[in-house]
Amino acid sequence: MAYDKNNFDPKAAAEARKKEMEEITTKLEKGVKDIFSSDNFKDYLNFCAKLPRYSVNNQILIMMQKPDATMCQSFTGWKEMNRHVVKGEKGIRILAPAPYKMEREQDKLDANGRAILDKDGEPVKEKVEVTINAFKPVSTFDVSQTDGDPLPTLGIAELTGSVDGYKTLLDAITEVVPVPITFENIESGAKGYFHLEDNRIAVQEGMSEAQTVKTIIHEAAYPNQKQIQTFYYQCLKFKHSSDNKFGFILQCSYHIKRRTLYERTKFKGSPPRPYQSHDFC
Repeated sequence: MAYDKNNFDPKAAAEARKKEMEEITTKLEKGVKDIFSSDNFKDYLNFCAKLPRYSVNNQILIMMQKPDATMCQSFTGWKEMNRHVVKGEKGIRILAPAPYKMEREQDKLDANGRAILDKDGEPVKEKVEVTINAFKPVSTFDVSQTDGDPLPTLGIAELTGSVDGYKTLLDAITEVVPVPITFENIESGAKGYFHLEDNRIAVQEGMSEAQTVKTIIHEAAYPNQKQIQTFYYQCLKFKHSSDNKFGFILQCSYHIKRRTLYERTKFKGSPPRPYQSHDFC
């Protein structure tokens, strides 16, 4: 809440903050009743999943004020991400911790937790500093209320673009990989998988050249380590002998080695059960 610095009245500000706290508390109590006494509970759980870092109370307050919120930060938080709150946007009022310290007089206790008495049998008093838990109203803003740099994305995005010498590279990969590579329409949405029953690599048809090669490399993790090393060095040789941008092959190599180690540890030398690795890669 903003105040005119020239006409700032501490007492009035304190009263205004107290009034707002009462309004927020009343709103919160009503929100809790509405959520747990109606069919809104499922919607509430779905909403909470979007804002896991907020307390239950603040999740309810945000949901009541902006049901379509997906990612909230303070004004300063957005600024640190090179984004700014759009002019005219109203903040979502929530509660933030505002603990304070105060001195309190209490009975002095011995090592066993019993009050120490003076010569007259009265408890000896001492002053101690204690922390009082309190809250204050603050503003947060949803990403839809901001503008600026794009947000970093999570998950695996599909690669786009062509690859110079694609056919030559694909022929080299096919020669090195010890199992057949087939192209098909994978209904699950996976970009590829290694079918242990059929002993083959299936790749989603119609993808970009870059994504196709990346997927084949990923799925080729299932053969033995020697075959993977041959496969890797073949790709490395192609990279250095061509004028194409093929850095993502090198990035895949670390994942290939990790994944092979995982499979060996998981099955511990025993034959694996029929399995399809529906990896979205």
